[in-house]
Amino acid sequence: MSLCAECFHQGDHTGHDFNMFRSQAGGACDCGDSNVMRESGFCRRHQIKSSSNIPCVPKDLLMMSEFVLPRFILCLIQYLREGYNEPAADVPSEKDLNKVLQLLEPQISFLEDLTKMGGAMRSVLTQVLTNQQNYKDLTSDLGENACAKKSHEKYLIALKSSGLTYPEDKLVYGIQEPSAGTSTLAVQGFAGATGTLGQLDSSDEEDQDGSQGLGKRKRVKLSSSAKDQSIMDVLKHKSFLEELLFWTIKYEFPQKMVTFLLNMLPDQEYKVAFTKTFVQHYAFIMKTLKKSHESDTMSNRIVHISVQLFSNEELARQVTEECQLLDIMVTVLLYMMESCLIKSELQDEENSLHVVVNCGEALLKNNTYWPLVSDFINILSHQSVAKKFLEDHGLLVTWMNFVSFFQGMNLNKRELNEHVEFESQTYYAAFAAELEACAQPMWGLLSHCKVRETQEYTRNVVRYCLEALQDWFDAINFVDEPAPNQVTFHLPLHRYYAMFLSKAVKCQELDLDSILPDQEMLMKLMIHPLQIQASLAEIHSNMWVRNGLQIKGQAMTYVQSHFCNSMIDPDIYLLQVCASRLDPDYFISSVFERFKVVDLLTMASQHQNTVLDAEHERSMLEGALTFLVILLSLRLHLGMSDDEILRAEMVAQLCMNDRTHSSLLDLIPENPNPKSGIIPGSYSFESVLSAVADFKAPVFEPGGSMQQGMYTPKAEVWDQEFDPVMVILRTVYRRDVQSAMDRYTAFLKQSGKFPGNPWPPYKKRTALHSSYKGLMRLLHCKTLHIVLFTLLYKILNDHQNLSEHVLCMVLYLIELGLENSADEESDEETSVCGPERCHDSWFPGSNLVSNMRHFINYVRVRVPETAPEVKRDSPASTSSDSLGSLQNSGTAQVFSLVAERRKKFQEIINRSSNEANQVVRPKTSNKWSAPGSVPQLTTAILEIKESILSLLIKLHHKLSGKQNSYYPPWLDDIEILIQPEIPKYSHGDGITAVERILLKAALQSRMNKRIIEEICRKVTPPVPPKKVTTAEKKTLDKEERRQKARERQQKLLAEFASRQKSFMETAMDVDSPENDIPMEITTAEPQLSEAVYDCVICGQSGPSSEDRPTGLVVLLQASSVLGQCRDNLEPKKLPITEEEQIYPWDTCAAVHDVRLSLLQRYFKDSSCLLAVSIGWEGGVYVQTCGHTLHIDCHKSYMESLRNDQVLQGFSVDKGEFTCPLCRQFANSVLPCYPGSNMENNLWQRHSNKSIPDLIKEVEELQGRPGAFPVSISSETNLSKEMESVMKDIKNTTQKKYRDYSKTPGSPDNDFLFMYSVARTNLELELIHRGGNLCSGGASTAGKRSCLNQLFHVLALHMRLYSIDSEFNPWRKLTQLEEMNSQLGNEEQQPEVPILYHDVTSLLLIQILMMPQPLHKDHFTCIVKVLFTLLYTQALAALSVKCNEEDRSAWKHTGALKKNPCDAEKSYKGLLSFVISELSKGKLYHEEGAQECAMVSPIAWSPESMEKYLQDFCLPFLRITSLLQHHLFGEDLPSCQEEEEFSVLSSCLGLLPTFYQTEHPFISASCLDWPVPAFDIIAQWCSEINSFTERHAEQGKALLIQESRWKLPHLLQLPENYNTIFQYYHRKTCSVCTKVPKDPAVCLVCGTFVCLKGLCCKQQSYCECVLHSQNCGAGTGIFLLINASVIIIIRGHRFCLWGSVYLDAHGEEDRDLRRGKPLYICKERYKVLEQQWISHTFDHINKRWGPHYNGL
Repeated sequence: MSLCAECFHQGDHTGHDFNMFRSQAGGACDCGDSNVMRESGFCRRHQIKSSSNIPCVPKDLLMMSEFVLPRFILCLIQYLREGYNEPAADVPSEKDLNKVLQLLEPQISFLEDLTKMGGAMRSVLTQVLTNQQNYKDLTSDLGENACAKKSHEKYLIALKSSGLTYPEDKLVYGIQEPSAGTSTLAVQGFAGATGTLGQLDSSDEEDQDGSQGLGKRKRVKLSSSAKDQSIMDVLKHKSFLEELLFWTIKYEFPQKMVTFLLNMLPDQEYKVAFTKTFVQHYAFIMKTLKKSHESDTMSNRIVHISVQLFSNEELARQVTEECQLLDIMVTVLLYMMESCLIKSELQDEENSLHVVVNCGEALLKNNTYWPLVSDFINILSHQSVAKKFLEDHGLLVTWMNFVSFFQGMNLNKRELNEHVEFESQTYYAAFAAELEACAQPMWGLLSHCKVRETQEYTRNVVRYCLEALQDWFDAINFVDEPAPNQVTFHLPLHRYYAMFLSKAVKCQELDLDSILPDQEMLMKLMIHPLQIQASLAEIHSNMWVRNGLQIKGQAMTYVQSHFCNSMIDPDIYLLQVCASRLDPDYFISSVFERFKVVDLLTMASQHQNTVLDAEHERSMLEGALTFLVILLSLRLHLGMSDDEILRAEMVAQLCMNDRTHSSLLDLIPENPNPKSGIIPGSYSFESVLSAVADFKAPVFEPGGSMQQGMYTPKAEVWDQEFDPVMVILRTVYRRDVQSAMDRYTAFLKQSGKFPGNPWPPYKKRTALHSSYKGLMRLLHCKTLHIVLFTLLYKILNDHQNLSEHVLCMVLYLIELGLENSADEESDEETSVCGPERCHDSWFPGSNLVSNMRHFINYVRVRVPETAPEVKRDSPASTSSDSLGSLQNSGTAQVFSLVAERRKKFQEIINRSSNEANQVVRPKTSNKWSAPGSVPQLTTAILEIKESILSLLIKLHHKLSGKQNSYYPPWLDDIEILIQPEIPKYSHGDGITAVERILLKAALQSRMNKRIIEEICRKVTPPVPPKKVTTAEKKTLDKEERRQKARERQQKLLAEFASRQKSFMETAMDVDSPENDIPMEITTAEPQLSEAVYDCVICGQSGPSSEDRPTGLVVLLQASSVLGQCRDNLEPKKLPITEEEQIYPWDTCAAVHDVRLSLLQRYFKDSSCLLAVSIGWEGGVYVQTCGHTLHIDCHKSYMESLRNDQVLQGFSVDKGEFTCPLCRQFANSVLPCYPGSNMENNLWQRHSNKSIPDLIKEVEELQGRPGAFPVSISSETNLSKEMESVMKDIKNTTQKKYRDYSKTPGSPDNDFLFMYSVARTNLELELIHRGGNLCSGGASTAGKRSCLNQLFHVLALHMRLYSIDSEFNPWRKLTQLEEMNSQLGNEEQQPEVPILYHDVTSLLLIQILMMPQPLHKDHFTCIVKVLFTLLYTQALAALSVKCNEEDRSAWKHTGALKKNPCDAEKSYKGLLSFVISELSKGKLYHEEGAQECAMVSPIAWSPESMEKYLQDFCLPFLRITSLLQHHLFGEDLPSCQEEEEFSVLSSCLGLLPTFYQTEHPFISASCLDWPVPAFDIIAQWCSEINSFTERHAEQGKALLIQESRWKLPHLLQLPENYNTIFQYYHRKTCSVCTKVPKDPAVCLVCGTFVCLKGLCCKQQSYCECVLHSQNCGAGTGIFLLINASVIIIIRGHRFCLWGSVYLDAHGEEDRDLRRGKPLYICKERYKVLEQQWISHTFDHINKRWGPHYNGL
């Protein structure tokens, strides 16, 4: 059932399981339809409707529409007739059809709108559409109207060309014939069909009537009776509805028409009429579908309609009864497949009469049959319809006929010589066809055969299935041997048979034997499924390697989770049934013969295998034994309940790997039919999951991969439920078995249960259902015992081509035999002498328990003459008595196996009397006659003298490497025999397995117990050191070597991992934990005079010199992160309603922009550009990985990258590369300045110069342009590199983020840009440290910083622009000016008053203007001077913030302090002075009433004022301390937040060292005035006064600078993803006003954009790329609404980041495919935000690709 989003949200669905999906092509909402859902589940709107009485519509209201509509629809139909032209053979006519449809768009839309007007209008429409009289009158009364005549003719032509007849032309029954004759007719028709199937129509001409013709091909044509003809070829239209549907089909289901027809469905009368019409046109739909070029879209639209019609059981039943829906569907399907049949080549190519579908045909390749099959499955899900189908013998025959078309399709023939030229991919089509067309209808039918009362149905299906199988065996001419080197994976008839047998026994209590055929048929049934199992082993042994990869693909698909329970499971079950009923010796020998390993099973150390290469022997033997183990221990259909099956499947999947919830749902083979009970997501799934697995929540390491929530098996599951057999059965890739074993080993080690390498554990099985008890006879047949004995003997003697796996399986089979032995041993002993058994004296009986102790003395074997056995003296000549035992020991058991099987086969054939003489087939078993080149075989006699028990004990010695290592445990502890389930034996290796088997053998019989004790008493002679031949050595050592190699590899890997880890910690560090030691960029010790750098390319160390400079690997990127800081803590939320909007007025970038433009309005441009910093948006951030290289090495490295075209991840032309050492992304190299990093100690010493002297020195140094050590005139390599890196820095950001001056290209611009780069990097580092310096030096941000080198580069370029000394702010800060100089420049714009300057910018200007390296004294001096300005600014701002009363109060309190010495260091005195100075101007005057409201009404206390002043000054102190840390390498102290101010100011040298901190700290005590404070303040204030004379408003605004910015954050997202989806997925784009196909939203600013939308493209840039440049200076973070994933755009590249919304199981749902509710994962979002702030997207995300501006 499906609901629209609106009804879903208005109903209550708490606790319901649902999937949300985007319906691509419309659909119908089931809310309000009580056929589909209970009324209690209706949404609020529909509940009201269903309860209230709706009044009738007055008749006269509807009269008009009743009159007009018939003519309107006639008009529409005539247009459709007119517009249709038969497509010519070669010209596809879709264009013409589309033209007609475009013309009719308004008419159809009008009809569609009518349907939305409600029930009354719909019922009028129904009347019009279904009224036959109306139709007749309007269409047949043509009169003289030529136009109408023409259109009628066109209509007839269209009918004819569709292979349909108009009833008047031929006298054929209409479709509504009585349904009584149905079944007989159909049976007749198909009896005929099977008869004529084989006669190939070899003429190449097309059939005359064109109804069949679709291309010229040798084809098989079914003879069809008139009845089918009527289904296929007759259409008579009696109403508008019928003709309208006809044209809808003709025009290939135009979307609008489909919507109109569907919108009418709420009208009940229409629903019935329309369904009948649809069924009537069913054959025509199939024909149109087959011809269509757009079969995919057409299929979807057909199913949209049919699913609405056939999901309703009542309606389906009615149509089945009245219109023979089942007959029509089956016939139509049969006809459809008939068009692509070819002759089967299985078995007997020449004489085969069987036909199969050709998987290469478009019909199968494109799944064209899918809509019809899907309808069929849909109606079979209704019990009443399925019962009709199962009761109707004719239909069953027809259906089996249909299924047999797929039996043996897509035959594979093994290539023996060369590799196949063209690998066909038809197997996809074949597997899909079997699953959809055969298996799913089968599951549908099975779901109705669940109870005893339905036994009859099962008998019917089984009966016709067996008949079809018999026909098939006859058609392919099959006797008893399958053709060699062929395999088909498709045996749907076998699988139908198997599944109905299983159901019959499991649910219907039918007696199995009553529905099984005779032995001969069973032997035939077994051959092909067994052939598939053997072929699987061959494919995995690489014997089919010449057939290409596709054959492996088939082997994997066959066992894959969606197919296994319709393919491999029924096959194995069928083999189990056959095995339980056939002679066990025959079955076992058949298995080894099919697997081609009969020749290997000889006691001789050498043998001749005529059918298998030596290199494949081992894996084929492993395959055969593994198959037997699976066959004997699998209980899926032999007695397990549904819940047990589910649990076993789940455990097997979890043991291979931890799984996410969705992949587990996908991997558990559910019954494909939804009504089967095992529905994924059902109650039992969740309860079983919680019983067997623990949930591991996703872990998030920044820089780690995005993890998802996983389920991992509980400890007790590993302990008791790990089932290797189930794992082997369900693995698609062989490596998964190894993975499961590795995990099992790890569990045992971890829990201390077993330290070594364990063997797969033996698991107890569910009890067998009584019907299948015969299966266990396989374990108690001599043939198997001979094989087991032989293999144990060979393994003990190290024969070649055996492996641990073989031994493991042999022991597993012995143990299975002991577990399932018959209780009474004595009976077995007596029945030995039966005449049938005496052919072989290997073992006396067939019970494994007694055979285990039977000693075998001599064996005669056939060996090549070269074998070592031949050389020995034959014991026969010496001891005559031994010959007695040799007489009847059989010939070599190579032949005994095959001969045995032949004999059994002959017996069975002869026993079944019918046609005995014809069936016996001459033995042309040329397969077994050896080719001529083989060395002569000769007979040798081996002395064995072992029993299975003695072999096992010796094996124990061999495995443990010790003599007499086995000691029967019950001799010490008799208890063991009483309670045998000992945990000690449940996990372990081969030794444990042998001990467990011996204990079980002893338990089963006293004789065995005695014999084991006896064997152990005989002291075994010491094993002589073996002389190993090279061949044997190979096999022997292989396992050991593998083991050692594995251990070595583990060790290496562990070592590598630890090295990698330590390397990551030092170099790659991406936001690693905060306690790392900050890695300085170079390793230079402070006392060294020169820094030494290591080049990571050439590996040499040395200083950086002017000729051969060294550089740091850096990444330059433009960043707007700073601009996103805001001044309030309230987080910005992503808008999810129309009311919510985001305005960027309060961001840092916006505030700075406003400030700069204000300054530029009133002051001189060049001076404005010195008063602020830019770079809040589009600032350049420089980060490094810390590795250095020679710049010339780097250039050659770039050349090599340029020549290597494979690297597409980055663009070498743009200078991008990855660091040669740590592979971090980078795009430039920053030259290291020659000289040491930590300056010599003399710079560090505090000289005792006074402040005035230092001020003088600073001024002089700034004025000296050539004071830079590297003279710029001399072009050295270093200066060239510095220039080029400066160019790189400039080109990193867009021009608009660099040019702010009114005169473009003025040098002031560059000057501003350069010191702003320094500012950006300092501010960003501060943000990376959390916005303050409380944590001190321990931060990763320091590691990535390269400020020292950057400063050198910037300083070099800054000194090119000498500031005119008259305008140098330093003068204004440190000297008093004469007043008269102010007067001369009235006419031009004034300079920016010094109190409006940004103090941090001034600091950077002053420092960068100094010659590098800088003296610490000078630095401190500059800081002290600037602090006085900053403090004055703080006072001024404070004075503006408070109201008039406060101001006058402070003015007076401060004025009382007259002593200037104290006043200079107390904020009260200074504040009082500032107020009195500023009140001379108009700053405070123009305060009208509205101003008062704006000013904050808080009462200022001394504490709050002190806090305000400190907060005002803190940002400056932080930046300055960072700068000092980088320039002079001094440590940053850590501190509490409240003492940050005092700690930083003493660290900067602002606080006198003798300062006492007992009493509350006062910020003013840091002041150190260079000139008398009051004088200089007066001078500064007068500048402001002269400005506020004219512009008091702006003057005030400029004084209040907001300096307390909070950390930047991404938008806050809502908890539930659905709220975002519902608002944005239908939101229209603001640019093009359309609803975007791929909507996206920016997570930084909330802008809604079209991803890839061509509508919003500007100058070849799509909207997302454009927005990423405008909003993030090249970095964009977008949430894709329809996919729930986040995409990152960085410059010219992009990557998919992942999703921050996960479902309840911690999983992403990319593209919203699963449709589960998604919730925000806060940890992931934090990681995303962290990567954005720290600019590490490039380093952490690996999968980048170019976007070519197309996003």
